[in-house]
Amino acid sequence: MPEGDAVWRTARRLHEALAGRVLTHCDVRVPRFATANLTGQTVIEAISRGKHLLIRTDAGVTVHTHLRMDGSWRVRPASERVPGDHRIRLILGNSTWQAVGYLLGIVEILPTADEPATVGYLGPDLLGPDWDPAEAERRLRADPSRPVGEALLDQRNLAGIGNVYKAETLFLRGVNPWRPVGEVADLPALVGLAQRLLEANKEQFGQVTTGSRRRGEETWVYGRAGRPCRRCGTPVRRADQGSDPESRVTFWCPHCQT
Repeated sequence: MPEGDAVWRTARRLHEALAGRVLTHCDVRVPRFATANLTGQTVIEAISRGKHLLIRTDAGVTVHTHLRMDGSWRVRPASERVPGDHRIRLILGNSTWQAVGYLLGIVEILPTADEPATVGYLGPDLLGPDWDPAEAERRLRADPSRPVGEALLDQRNLAGIGNVYKAETLFLRGVNPWRPVGEVADLPALVGLAQRLLEANKEQFGQVTTGSRRRGEETWVYGRAGRPCRRCGTPVRRADQGSDPESRVTFWCPHCQT
């Protein structure tokens, strides 16, 4: 699943292509909103909120999308023909660009005033203007017996972190994913590290936590089950954690993460 940094980059690209321009084309290919027509409206901005994307217009309308596991947005020149593709869920275009959404997990059109009912439950956004580490820590501590690996993925606590950054943050802090939140010695440091990892990667494609962009060297434990830990040589383990089928797998080193 794309994490907060990838969604942030997508929002920036959509903003560059759509903001300040009048929509001349709107094709919504989901049954609930198939008759919606936003042509004539000017896009004010496209922003990310955790893993959610919000495209706002001057008519007080918001297009809310979520990539889920397989979704993506592609920006093409307006003059380029969009091929027939059953994966397309949404097309928004102006005289210069067209944004095409593929396999979007969520597509809905709502009054901008109603956004809080859709994304208001989210915790502080690790890459947003509302980032508040103290509030994120407070929310995490509200359930001290919960395994920290599950708590970090709960978007109600902090918005944007996903499976990669969960695994890598916990490894770098030496914390076992199943340790209860209340037993994490330095929770502020854990939260701060997660934010810095996303911040460091938001401008580039790929997720690098080791400092090396060489193929196969990008992460410490994520995706490395059965391979030796880069620090101690112990085989990295993998197991399911939590009830969310989209993001429950976790990776850790049993020696480095006690």
